[in-house]
Amino acid sequence: MPNEKNLEKGKATQFRSGEEAARNGKNGGIASGIARRRRKSFKEAVELYLSMPPSDQERVTMLAEMGIPNEDIDNRMVIVIGLAQAAASGDHRAANTLRDFLEEKSGDSDGNVRFINESIVTPKLYEARLAIQDGGIDEFLAKGGRGSTKSSFISVELIRQLVNHPDCHAAVFRKVANTLRTSVYAQVCWAITQMGLSEEFHCTVSPMECTFKRTGQKIMFFGLDDPGKVKSIKVPFGYIGLAWFEELDQFSGPEEVRNVEQSILRGGAYSMTFKSFNPPAMQRNWANQYALEHRPGKLVHHSTYLDVPINWLGPRFLADAEHLQRTNETAYRHEYLGEVVGCGTQVFDNLRIEDITDEQINAFDRCLNGVDWGWYPDPFAYNRMHYDAARKILYIFDEIRVNKMRNKDTAELVKNKIQPEEIVIADSAESKSVSDYKSFGIRCRGAEKGAGSVRYSMKWLQSLKAIVIDPYRCPNTAKEFGEYEYERDKKTGEIIDDYPDVANHHIDAVRYATNGIWKRRGQ
Repeated sequence: MPNEKNLEKGKATQFRSGEEAARNGKNGGIASGIARRRRKSFKEAVELYLSMPPSDQERVTMLAEMGIPNEDIDNRMVIVIGLAQAAASGDHRAANTLRDFLEEKSGDSDGNVRFINESIVTPKLYEARLAIQDGGIDEFLAKGGRGSTKSSFISVELIRQLVNHPDCHAAVFRKVANTLRTSVYAQVCWAITQMGLSEEFHCTVSPMECTFKRTGQKIMFFGLDDPGKVKSIKVPFGYIGLAWFEELDQFSGPEEVRNVEQSILRGGAYSMTFKSFNPPAMQRNWANQYALEHRPGKLVHHSTYLDVPINWLGPRFLADAEHLQRTNETAYRHEYLGEVVGCGTQVFDNLRIEDITDEQINAFDRCLNGVDWGWYPDPFAYNRMHYDAARKILYIFDEIRVNKMRNKDTAELVKNKIQPEEIVIADSAESKSVSDYKSFGIRCRGAEKGAGSVRYSMKWLQSLKAIVIDPYRCPNTAKEFGEYEYERDKKTGEIIDDYPDVANHHIDAVRYATNGIWKRRGQ
């Protein structure tokens, strides 16, 4: 209710003279102008500081090592890198600040969509967001265990990319159609709500799609148990540039997924494919193998529930994880950490398939080289590695695998991998090939064998704390070690206590290279 003072004040304002109103308006305009100039000066000062070369030489050196020219390094870049590092280490305030710093946010006046509540993305996944935002990748493969929020991240990013590319539609796939509504469709609807876009989208289940009202762009959902539906996809305008394959391992294989991509991702300058799955236990599963394949534009990201804020998961989830860890560690590693643990028949349960950096390789003080001779169908196999005796870790970081190539030609390939003083240890069963290598200028000698040498060398490899294989530098080696399994008796199903002599060419090359180590007494 208005009081008397407010009424009197209103009257005074109402019956002011034109001269007084003009004078007051002028004074207010002057004050407003001064405030605007101050804000402008402050903004210009901040912009000037951000564009200046930084004084933090440590950060400058780090950015230079990343390949950024010195003339492009300024305080703005240093601030962003600092925020990114803090966000990656779990600092949520830094993650939110980084989001606000990098993303284009505006009001309704320019027609852009304003995203809210994007703290639903974990700091661990911000590195993926930055890579997608930078435009340097066209495929994002997310793998990991339960509660890693990988599907939540993809649903949010799918919507972001759809909104940012107004000519682009999206298609989301599961292997079986009747799983769509309670999985990916519900996940996308959740993301729309969390991002504050409920009023911007119209979601229906028949047909199952989410339509962005402002542009008419669609997110459509399909099961591949009826391939005909995929071939008949039509969009009202533009093109399909976004695809998401959830539970990747449930599809028939890479050919099925590739055929869908080739059918729908046609036309348009922009495209992005998202793929997500919990790794199956067996390394030989096609999805696990696909995750190891490197190609330009593909980013593989692994996350677990340990990367997620505790309050997101709840006490029951954490209690279940801790209980399984105590009672069945192998199942815990598979289900919650997303590790490929095998089914009890794998020979090497100490594998670590991960990148080995140039910095690591440059620090290796003694490299080992091994060769397993072959022609066809068995290949010639070479491997280069380093053994950390103090930690009992073997690092395998280079390979050659060819068919139908003469000793002279393979020798040239090997010489390009090694230093002149290094020794190459090869299968002594082909003494002529060993002699050929010596005549070609390679310090080559045959491996020392003997009764039980295969079993002893294999047990030595199995006893190591870790065998680290770079899947990009050594894809064939990673595949061989990962898929190498004991055989089972066909009648009883019992595991046969012997090492199969099949698909083990790089394994043999590694055994030969380390011959001088495992032959020592006490090793």
